[in-house]
Amino acid sequence: MPTMLRLTIWVVSLALFSSKLVLAQSPEVPAGFTALFNAENLDGWHGCPQMDPRKWSETTGEQRDAWNQDAREHWTVQDGVLVNDGEGVFLTTDKDYGDIELLIDYRTVPKADSGIYLRGTPQVQIWDSTNESQFNLGANKGSGGLWNNSRGAAGKDPMVLADKPFGEWNSFRIIQVGARTSVWLNGQQVVQHATMENFWDRSIPLFAKGPIQLQTHGGEIQWRNLFVRELSSEEANQWLRQQDSIEYESLFNGKDLSGWTGATENYTVTDGAIQCKEGAGGVLHTTEEYADFVARFEFQLPPGGNNGLAIRYPGKGDTAYVGMCELQVLDNSADKYAKLDARQFHGSAYGMVAAHRGYLRDVGEWNFQKVRVTGSKILVELNGTTILDADLSGVTEFMADTPHPGKDRSQGFFGFAGHSDPVRFRNIDIAVLDASAAASKPAGQQPQTGVPDPIQ
Repeated sequence: MPTMLRLTIWVVSLALFSSKLVLAQSPEVPAGFTALFNAENLDGWHGCPQMDPRKWSETTGEQRDAWNQDAREHWTVQDGVLVNDGEGVFLTTDKDYGDIELLIDYRTVPKADSGIYLRGTPQVQIWDSTNESQFNLGANKGSGGLWNNSRGAAGKDPMVLADKPFGEWNSFRIIQVGARTSVWLNGQQVVQHATMENFWDRSIPLFAKGPIQLQTHGGEIQWRNLFVRELSSEEANQWLRQQDSIEYESLFNGKDLSGWTGATENYTVTDGAIQCKEGAGGVLHTTEEYADFVARFEFQLPPGGNNGLAIRYPGKGDTAYVGMCELQVLDNSADKYAKLDARQFHGSAYGMVAAHRGYLRDVGEWNFQKVRVTGSKILVELNGTTILDADLSGVTEFMADTPHPGKDRSQGFFGFAGHSDPVRFRNIDIAVLDASAAASKPAGQQPQTGVPDPIQ
């Protein structure tokens, strides 16, 4: 065989062999997921110390360069595994994430302490469950809890101890929808649909988006198989509905306005949803009155869309004033609403109490909302995040100094207060709150073998 031909074959064979080595080290990405770590380098990540993610925009290029240098010193890739020596800044995704399903494997050493930040916020806890010096902090209960939640809050401690012995790989599956967090560790559910508190400012909800961060302090930790799947609004809404532990009855059959009364001539049923006719309005309400209840539904806003929820409506008059309240349903992003009073934006008790903003989905997407009314209290959860938690009995200041004589009503109809825009509502359910209305679902278990099933 000619020397040149032998050389060519040798070079090609070496190239093929090298490519197989690279492929062998590359993570096998589960269907529908994206790899956060390529098993070769730190592409897609940067260094960042523990800091309020809102302050990132205030940092300088010089600071960021220093943090990235720090990351390169303490975070390395060894045989396709991401290794941190227990020191340095946190490794932080370049991309911000909202609703996600996250898969991560880790293993660590005795007395190490780490965690996974979601939306730049601490944290899904990782630590040594045998470290007696931290038993007073809850280490003996195991990893996976939302350790930075307030004392006694749901999710702070894991439901079961699921850590594996040192030297073995542990596997997390985390689902984050709104502020609601569910965690499985090694196939066992350790946190079930708990609200993750905003560590940086507990007076506001968890941020709608933020980076994923790998915390480090106290000892070496290794990571592999880091995969993320961004959830569509449809998947997120379905997940929120599945996690609900209350027994509801449907208020809408998806076909016609049976069971509804009031301004029926101004509403229509379109594609399985109740829609206010464009240019029309008025209150469409239930034929039955309710005292304490939980209502859940999905809604879709057109650009600039405006509607409202009639709460304990007496059957006639302006529900914002004669009912307990009108809860706003509004496209907060519309320019024409930019100068509204804060008590007029989506989820607010109109003219009385302002809701938190920034949690609506993009215009045209379906949002999932729950409203709980108990006595004088109203709680509004939008897409998994509580945006209003108010006691109307304590409201003494009203927008434009206009009183709301109906705010103390104890019973009334539930409905929609149309304002000329084609806002849609579907999957409308209600539950009367009494001793038999709610039954807790048992905590779910995740199969311990194979890749966890995606949300169905």
